[in-house]
Amino acid sequence: MRVLLTAGPTYEPLDPVRFIGNHSTGKMGYALAEAFAAAGADVTLISGPTNLPDPTHPRIRTMRVQTAAEMYAAAATEAPIADVWVFAAAVADYRPATVAPEKIKKSGDTLTLELVKNVDIAATLGKTKRPEQFSVGFALETEHEEEHALGKLRRKNFDLVVLNSLRDAGAGFQHDTNKVTLLAADGQKTIFGLKPKAAVAHDIVQAVLTRISPHE
Repeated sequence: MRVLLTAGPTYEPLDPVRFIGNHSTGKMGYALAEAFAAAGADVTLISGPTNLPDPTHPRIRTMRVQTAAEMYAAAATEAPIADVWVFAAAVADYRPATVAPEKIKKSGDTLTLELVKNVDIAATLGKTKRPEQFSVGFALETEHEEEHALGKLRRKNFDLVVLNSLRDAGAGFQHDTNKVTLLAADGQKTIFGLKPKAAVAHDIVQAVLTRISPHE
């Protein structure tokens, strides 16, 4: 089994020293890479900028990228040959319309930035997904959590979406723990309690393996 897995944030440059980013650490994605590899899968981990070392498991190949465009290019190359896609990265929705060639100097009381939309990696690749391929997405929400997660599942052609809420203590960015609900395209819903991210990764991997086994 081949797994394509994105993890971490993307950094969208403003100038040579500044960027637009987010608080993703990549811990959940890296834990998933380890869990899939432990289950016997060959994993291509496409990672945005993180402070985490590359996984050492021999079944994990790590590709480092910075921007959403770079992550999409790498994912688009790997997606056709992967059996399972897992989009765990927190990809920036927008990027600066122009990148200043030199450091932007402080001038005046305000600075106006024009942002343009990045490619939606999961949605774009979802249009090419074959029936035998299985796609997993993540939804980090702050309100109307299930409604938004199910909307994302449909729009991006996911088979399974992993919902976590910033309302839950110990869940989301910058934690070693997470609390997730799995929502499947067939309507099944599975709620897990707060666990270390390695344990959450195991739960997600087992849910995926259970659903793809009929296709093996």
